[in-house]
Amino acid sequence: MMNDDAALTPISVQIRLFASLRQAAGAGMLTRSLPAGATVADLLQTLTAEFPSLPGAAGAIYAAVNRVYAGQETILQDGDEVGLFPPVSGGQTGRPLFQVTEAPLSLDDVASRVAAPNRGAVTLFAGLVRGETDLTNPHAAAPPAASGDPQGLLHTDYLEYEAYAEMAEEVMAQIGAEIQQRWPQIEAVSIVHRVGRIEVGEPSVVIALAAAHRKGTFDACSYAIERLKAIVPVWKKEVGRDGQWWVEGPRQAELALPVV
Repeated sequence: MMNDDAALTPISVQIRLFASLRQAAGAGMLTRSLPAGATVADLLQTLTAEFPSLPGAAGAIYAAVNRVYAGQETILQDGDEVGLFPPVSGGQTGRPLFQVTEAPLSLDDVASRVAAPNRGAVTLFAGLVRGETDLTNPHAAAPPAASGDPQGLLHTDYLEYEAYAEMAEEVMAQIGAEIQQRWPQIEAVSIVHRVGRIEVGEPSVVIALAAAHRKGTFDACSYAIERLKAIVPVWKKEVGRDGQWWVEGPRQAELALPVV
């Protein structure tokens, strides 16, 4: 049973901020002391008092405590790592199946992570950086200000990706497990996402699935990229002639509710 002195002892938590929140606070990592029994909501109140622009830096703010999604009511413990972020924008050869990396991506490399003599089908998806985006497409991410292009095109010079890397790799592994549960014939899944500056035409993410036969692999690959875009804590910044801005997706109902 906790004694009275322990109950009054402040706790110290490490805070990691990503994408537009990091930019608003001017730092990616902070350490703050809080009263014992403090919650995620209490931490957010402390930070917004210190950084008034923080609540407006994103359409919603999500929290993770020790790399697990958490709600406002989650009670923090001494030494916890709290990640705050906006909505989301091991293999056969010893290489990890789920990885966030700054290195350029190779389709052959990711395919080789799932290949094996008994696997006759390897299906790949590669997401490439577009140089032009048709803003008349309802799924296009429009800039904060309308594009000046008379044809309604958004011109991208390059993208910058940022990730909560340790958590992202764990969530990508979760997606791999979901795939193998829904499509038991799939024997291996690999998802590799690049961060940092990525030029037009370069891949930002590569997904590879392997099975004895091709049935189901295309559907599973489509499922993987949709889940990745929805729940993996990775964000992108568009940089082009119309300026630069963080691209954020819609709120995700299945995740912990945004804390702001």
